[in-house]
Amino acid sequence: MYQKINDYVLHLIRTSSPEKTAWNIERARQGLPATWNYIDGCMLNALLEMTEITGDSRYADFVEGFIDSFVMEDGTIRTFQPEKQTLDDINEGRVLFPLYQMTGKEKYRRAMNVMKKALEKQPRTKEGSFWHKKIYPNQVWLDGIYMAQVFAALYEKHFGSGDYSDIVGQIRTVRDKMFDEEKRLYYHGYDQSRSVFWADPVTGLSKSFWLRAQGWFSTALVDIAGILPEGAEKEYIAAVLREMMDGLLPYADQESGMFWQVVDQGGREGNYLETSGSSMMAYAMLKGARLGILDKKYAAEGLKTFHGIMNRYLTFEGENLVLDGICLVAGLGPEKDKRRDGTYAYYISEPVVKNDAKGAAPFVMCYTEVMRLNRPE
Repeated sequence: MYQKINDYVLHLIRTSSPEKTAWNIERARQGLPATWNYIDGCMLNALLEMTEITGDSRYADFVEGFIDSFVMEDGTIRTFQPEKQTLDDINEGRVLFPLYQMTGKEKYRRAMNVMKKALEKQPRTKEGSFWHKKIYPNQVWLDGIYMAQVFAALYEKHFGSGDYSDIVGQIRTVRDKMFDEEKRLYYHGYDQSRSVFWADPVTGLSKSFWLRAQGWFSTALVDIAGILPEGAEKEYIAAVLREMMDGLLPYADQESGMFWQVVDQGGREGNYLETSGSSMMAYAMLKGARLGILDKKYAAEGLKTFHGIMNRYLTFEGENLVLDGICLVAGLGPEKDKRRDGTYAYYISEPVVKNDAKGAAPFVMCYTEVMRLNRPE
């Protein structure tokens, strides 16, 4: 089956171009043109991991050609709109670091600087956390840590002074404000102003524990822990990850190892075992165990979750592999969209789709960790 996963990923890149990817189902449904976006960024990062693990240059060649269609020689990025001030658009910038190391193209370095300057202008809450987007004032979303802070950590490592205090500080704020001590889970969003319709007027927190938000955060933690140098800051990030994984594991489906769309409501009518967040959890468990920041038992747990996804949601349609069980999208607000209110009913109402990058990319990322487990470095 592993070889068939390789074939599946190669099929995805063969049927994709910078203007139309086989995995960006959300944009295809809306009939939107190609842009610089976090969804493609997730898959491109996974493809670079595939080249690193397998030595097959086809994955990296596709990524280089894809990024070259967006990044100009002066470092400007086609369709990137820094004035929108959305953390989601920072995520694709992660791809620039390995590409720069691989190729030495100076335009990648210039593009990194463009994105770093954009991030420096991102508005912040009173606690110092980035707003998730300009259109979401004073709001911190759990997934924003993945979208922005991994890029920030990579930039600091390669081109900065080694000061990770702002990155760690924003994670500390998320831990302090958004972690439920009783449930041992993280809320999806926090409104520092306590005024938006989906937020509790006392705590500012959203209402439910959405799986993919947990997944983005766990992935961010393990990736950042792999970037930071040894020391107190890295140990803090590792401790937050350990606490998170210890809290999440009891909510896993015992048979498959997968996790529920609304994490703490397993078996409730309408709830379902969801692919994207489960893939992210498996990735974080496998990588965390490999890096030595999680107990070795998590390698087995991550492998169980990965195989659970394969058994439940990976099927064939003709010669093509199909990955099902992916929540297409979920969010909080804005004010004009009261449906996105963070309730249980909302999260289970969003479309469930096949092969979207928000599920396919984490699944491929998880697969690279499975390959590393089978072939230790």
